[in-house]
Amino acid sequence: MSVPTDTMGDVSDSSLTDLPAADRPDVAARLRDALLGASFTADGLLDLLGAPAYAALARSETVPALRATRGDTPLEMLVRLFLLQQPVPHARVADVLPVDACLETGWLVRVGGDELAATVDVRPYGGLDGEDWFIVSDLGCAVGGAGGIGSREEGVVLGVGGASTTLAGITVRTPVASALDLGTGSGIQALHAGRHATRVTATDVNPRALHITALTLALSGAPAADLRQGSLFEPVRDDERFDLIVSNPPFVISPGARLTYRDGGMSGDDLCRTLVQQAGERLNEGGFAQFLANWQHVEGEDWQDRLRSWVPRGCDAWIVQREVQDVTQYAELWLRDAGDHRDDPAEYQARYDAWLEEFEARKVRAVGFGWITLRRTAAAEPSVTVEEWPHAVEQPLGDTVRAHFERLDYLREHDDAALLEAHFRLVREIVQEQVGLPGAEDPEHVVLRQHRGMRRATAVDTVGAGFAGVCDGTLSAGRILDAIAQLMGEDPVLLRDRTPSQIRLLVEQGFLEPAD
Repeated sequence: MSVPTDTMGDVSDSSLTDLPAADRPDVAARLRDALLGASFTADGLLDLLGAPAYAALARSETVPALRATRGDTPLEMLVRLFLLQQPVPHARVADVLPVDACLETGWLVRVGGDELAATVDVRPYGGLDGEDWFIVSDLGCAVGGAGGIGSREEGVVLGVGGASTTLAGITVRTPVASALDLGTGSGIQALHAGRHATRVTATDVNPRALHITALTLALSGAPAADLRQGSLFEPVRDDERFDLIVSNPPFVISPGARLTYRDGGMSGDDLCRTLVQQAGERLNEGGFAQFLANWQHVEGEDWQDRLRSWVPRGCDAWIVQREVQDVTQYAELWLRDAGDHRDDPAEYQARYDAWLEEFEARKVRAVGFGWITLRRTAAAEPSVTVEEWPHAVEQPLGDTVRAHFERLDYLREHDDAALLEAHFRLVREIVQEQVGLPGAEDPEHVVLRQHRGMRRATAVDTVGAGFAGVCDGTLSAGRILDAIAQLMGEDPVLLRDRTPSQIRLLVEQGFLEPAD
């Protein structure tokens, strides 16, 4: 593991605590064993706090957790120490943790007489396969919240938020040789990547984030990563290629760059555009690059065309817009995220005005948020899908993302004639709904609905409903259409001619799958 030595225990801003030593994995392992022994895990917290207080803690609201930890059990003590930043008597901590080693390496410090306090927030985090991990972050900054982050210092490092878990959930989790976590922050994406990548490289422009990532990996019992300081792809050698690139970048479109963890420091959405455009040449054939991003909705411009222009040559792309906010909502969201609403009203209004002034100058009317997935391909004509899907989905979606691109390959390799010779199955968890007036002889609409993954719904005509209903892999698509034509009294040649486009759409959206 490479960590800039000048960051070890050296924090220039006095409002940010000195960090624990990142070069003592032996102490991190002992601390991890002690935390697990006291059931300081995601499941243990849920059992102790109850669902409402546990959910409130995830919103950075601490009062319910304070009320639930008034006792003297080891787990209650650990919650007060590491999550609620409450001092705890030395003797009480010594019953549970290796105190001397934690003091020596900076995980704990002495405060006010004979009490101890934590120097970092340590939050239990459950992996996708049930792993008991720990995410380290700056004090009071484990998650965001309605009241804003705990510190507005430039180098502050946040823990797990909704964006972090969203990216972790949509990432394709196939075994790979190499993975790059660009803008690692507290290290959550590197932590996940270490489960299925032989080699993990993590970068960040903020040296404090690299230090904290090292702590997160060590405390979680995860393999060490190659940690490199720099912006975007600067720390990556020209000859390096990866099978997976993930990034939850500083995508906030803001005037200036006040907060390293969120503000990219480039004009508008240029940081996200640059990241996407440069990723293609860093991928191995078949490799995935997956990002969260914000993008501008500019007056007189189609937002989908804007995003298509970002996609690098030689890459398939699937871009999903999950949410759109007008510029006033967007400015208010991030002003509150920074806690600016707690400042002097005149200063808050001045900052708000600066955001709107910059949006107006660029003719930005709204900002979109969503997911961008690239896959390196040798196809002569790469596929670019840009869509809006604000509806509920079922995480994790990594397998759904991988399957989307596999279906693209299949459809690219099968023309209409080959499609009619193929055999299909209706994907499991698909249900058919009929919509119409009570007592009507025929439904007005027939809808196929997914109950897993993207949870799509699509309206189909009588032929489409009948076709999907009998797809069990036994008959070819052409044979099924011939039977439908006979039942409906239609010309089978005409039916074969007009139906492949509908079959193609049902396959592309995941309602039908090739039987083989």
